[in-house]
Amino acid sequence: MKSRGPRLEFAVGAFLLLALASLLVLAFASTNGKWGLGGGTYPLTAKFNNTGSLRANAPVKIGGVSIGSVDKIELDPKTLDAVVTLAISKKYNDLSADTSASILTAGLLGESFVNLTPGGDPEALKPGGQIYMTQSSVDLMSLVGKFMFSGGSADAKDNKGNDASAAPAADAPKASDDKKPADDELPAYLNELN
Repeated sequence: MKSRGPRLEFAVGAFLLLALASLLVLAFASTNGKWGLGGGTYPLTAKFNNTGSLRANAPVKIGGVSIGSVDKIELDPKTLDAVVTLAISKKYNDLSADTSASILTAGLLGESFVNLTPGGDPEALKPGGQIYMTQSSVDLMSLVGKFMFSGGSADAKDNKGNDASAAPAADAPKASDDKKPADDELPAYLNELN
């Protein structure tokens, strides 16, 4: 039996350490860097009618830059609205009191995230405060269904509120009614329309 040299054992050991280090980096990346290295967070809440596919740990962004994450999503028993608790990094503790929150989707089928749009109020949101201006998630399947079943138009109503896809009424004037026939031409005119 041949003995293994120290170089081979060192190479195998180095390979295993490299594999373990890459697994630790992957585990750290999957937690969004939440191992106490971010300097802390503070909570904000926002109420939404519909959260769509928003989940806990989803990112909270301003201008595409992640500034926190969704801590939890609960249902308000009185209003039946979804109450989303956001964990915002303490670096961003000066968000204006009129900041608005909306639930967006990254791409067509990507993950949902909360997008914050700061306002111009000089007063800042306090930790534990609530964001009052919110826009719920847009249900893509509902929009596609409405589009498909409305005959291809988003709003199948005319400017009087009548259904534009319905057949015109029998007494409605036709496009060829530009000129009115004289009384003696009426029978010929009616035959022409039929």
